[in-house]
Amino acid sequence: MSGEAHWRDDIASLVFPVTGHGAICAVHRGAFRTLLGAEPSPEDCLGYFRRFEAAFRAAAGAKIARRGIPAGTSLHLTSRDIARKLLEDVQIANGEQP
Repeated sequence: MSGEAHWRDDIASLVFPVTGHGAICAVHRGAFRTLLGAEPSPEDCLGYFRRFEAAFRAAAGAKIARRGIPAGTSLHLTSRDIARKLLEDVQIANGEQP
């Protein structure tokens, strides 16, 4: 699925389609800067997305549900949205409740 993700220079963001939602999700370079702790290249952003794709997709689904975002409406994720899912994944892996 990560082949569907790509970089858009015009908005300095990685974008990927949200399965079953009919829209795209964008993650701005600034969110990746926060997550990576450095100024990332588009390739760095794509690599991070591929490594944690499940967390990105789960974060998009959670934001859609939490905000009641209608089908077909694009959205964006913040570093906080993504970090929340990454933390939940670590807690679950350690047998903790998120």
